[in-house]
Amino acid sequence: MKKIVAMFMALTMTASMAVTSFGASIDIGDIDDEATTEAAADEKEDTDAGDDYHIGIVTGSVSQSEDDRRGAEAFQEMYGEDRVTLAIYPDNFTEELETTIQTIVNLSDDPEMKAIVVNQAIPGTTEAFRQIKERRPDILCIAGESHEDLPEIGSAADLVCNNDFVARGYLIIRTAHELGCDTFVHISFPRHLSYETMSRRVAIMKAACEEFGMKFVMESAPDPTTDVGVPGAQAYILEHVPEWVEKYGKNSAYFCTNDAHTEPLLKQLLEYGGYFIEADLPSPLMGYPGALGLDLTEEAGDFEKILAKVEEAVVAKGGEGRFGTWAYSYGYTVSAGLAQHAMNVIDGKSELDDIDDISAAYQVFSPGAAWNGSNYTNADTGVKMDNVFLIYQDTYIMGNPGKYMGSTEVKVPEKYFTTK
Repeated sequence: MKKIVAMFMALTMTASMAVTSFGASIDIGDIDDEATTEAAADEKEDTDAGDDYHIGIVTGSVSQSEDDRRGAEAFQEMYGEDRVTLAIYPDNFTEELETTIQTIVNLSDDPEMKAIVVNQAIPGTTEAFRQIKERRPDILCIAGESHEDLPEIGSAADLVCNNDFVARGYLIIRTAHELGCDTFVHISFPRHLSYETMSRRVAIMKAACEEFGMKFVMESAPDPTTDVGVPGAQAYILEHVPEWVEKYGKNSAYFCTNDAHTEPLLKQLLEYGGYFIEADLPSPLMGYPGALGLDLTEEAGDFEKILAKVEEAVVAKGGEGRFGTWAYSYGYTVSAGLAQHAMNVIDGKSELDDIDDISAAYQVFSPGAAWNGSNYTNADTGVKMDNVFLIYQDTYIMGNPGKYMGSTEVKVPEKYFTTK
């Protein structure tokens, strides 16, 4: 698997920011937060000369996917509302498919629009991209975190970047094993399990549990997009986690596929015991602030300070060594990073399907973070897709001090790339 820890030359990193060997301690406070501002300023200065085109970013709402939206807003703030147009797809996108499609397609009405990024690329994105390409083949169509099958959306999009469900399916289990867990509990619902990415990840997690001698368990929870809504789904998690911990023991690790489930899951695991390696779409903002009752207004946008405050609260709750995340928000980085990559491609500074160039764009919004990934491999045909990439960041386990687990340095056994 091709290593893609690529750094912008503008980012000057100290030795303390490098990813250490597996299990070594690192002080997250050493990350140079000024690097993001400096790199962003350099990017903006380099781009200002050719600012006669527009970039569109479509995300969910703050209530559904706050990190995705905040990343889009950060990119717009960097380059200005006159160059960057933001749009929001419906919260109940499964029931409002036509509205979702039209929201994306409408951005192509702008004659100066040259790239449209959708993160998360929920159902309807493929059709929207096809319609855009029919009327405006000059527009780059880029999908972040697709909910649709990757071969399908890859046939319509110019570029697709998802979290690496293959590598992470193995690495999350490996990390849980390294931390001493004996059981892994996977929480989801039928809609999510119908997605190729999630169903394959389940198969990989099961196989990895067998490899490491762990028990794999699946638990069901309500889908927040159904009649129960987010409140009902969260109430279910709050009620059942104590039962699960009692049933599976405190050396059990938990993983849920839905963002809305994350906060109540964290809240109860902090109270009753258990491990949480990382969220489905990892971020120190994913579930932790609500579960810990944190006000991060003053730290907004500063992930070094956000992580430090979350980590301090986790340790105070007795969660040291049991709770993890990525140091930088995945959703935030994808929204802003893919838009940056699109701009770099349009400006002739990057190649669209070069994973090192994609990583470099991500690095503008996650300085010091280690990224790794590879092209997506179709499990049925064994064929790798040139325009579909799976990417992941190193796992950080919170403590005093916390530690990076060296996940991006681990070679994932080849057999898992075709496990289904």
